[in-house]
Amino acid sequence: MTEPWTGDPIRVGLVGAGPWARTMHARMLAAGPETELVAVWARRFEAAAEVAAPYGATPVASFDELLDVCEAVAFAVPPSVQAELAVRAAEAGRALLLEKPLGLDLASARAVADAVTANGTVSQLVLSKRYHPATREFLSRARQLKVTGARSCYLHGAFLGGEQATPWRLEHGALLDLGPHLLDLLDLAVGPIVSVRGTGDSRRWIELTCEHEGGAVSQASLSGAVRLPRGRTRVELYGEQEELVYDTAEFDLDDGWPVLRREFATAVRDGCSPDLDARRGLRLQELLEQVVRAD
Repeated sequence: MTEPWTGDPIRVGLVGAGPWARTMHARMLAAGPETELVAVWARRFEAAAEVAAPYGATPVASFDELLDVCEAVAFAVPPSVQAELAVRAAEAGRALLLEKPLGLDLASARAVADAVTANGTVSQLVLSKRYHPATREFLSRARQLKVTGARSCYLHGAFLGGEQATPWRLEHGALLDLGPHLLDLLDLAVGPIVSVRGTGDSRRWIELTCEHEGGAVSQASLSGAVRLPRGRTRVELYGEQEELVYDTAEFDLDDGWPVLRREFATAVRDGCSPDLDARRGLRLQELLEQVVRAD
């Protein structure tokens, strides 16, 4: 049972006013009691005001103004924008709630991770599935197994149209957007990934083959451009024991948001980043870079 939160909430400023900022970040951060959404900044002031209004937060006219009123910054913007602004926020001593991938390339991701280290900044990565209780149970069980091989997929049709079909996703496709989720799970459930290569078109369908420490091999199928009734994320682990399957078909992602909020607020209060931090984000970006570099 989670102990009641004591003390003041963490004052968080939100960067971004797109669909993910509206439907997840703002709602999650404003729900408290661990965090308080105090300000929103976006390229368009009117958009920031729309996101801020339901929660009584203040829309601000500049990123510097956002930094002035908060102790932590949450990012819900394209990775190229996040990478630039996260460095500035770290240098200003603000804790960071970061989206994946950290940046569009390895250099920008490393700049974020290095800024976090150099400034002693608390950071946490939003890999939404990692905060769901069922994911944690799966990873706990997987650690008890000796896995020979694994198959996985993350598939949906959001890139076919609608709010989630944003320019950076349409340009870079499923590898950068969905890849961090599966690579993270496979790296933990099967064993550290030592190499990864890809086949296909990230904007349509891309297949990843991972080799792990100990000799296990895993596959990951990624697409944001296939028509399905609902998104599908599935990991199957095989070995000498009975198969272990992780499937999000019946998940309610909302079950993970209170966990994310509490762990981020605790990290900021304690001044200590969790394992799922900017360095973990850099590790995932290094794996993505292996695929990009081989194209």
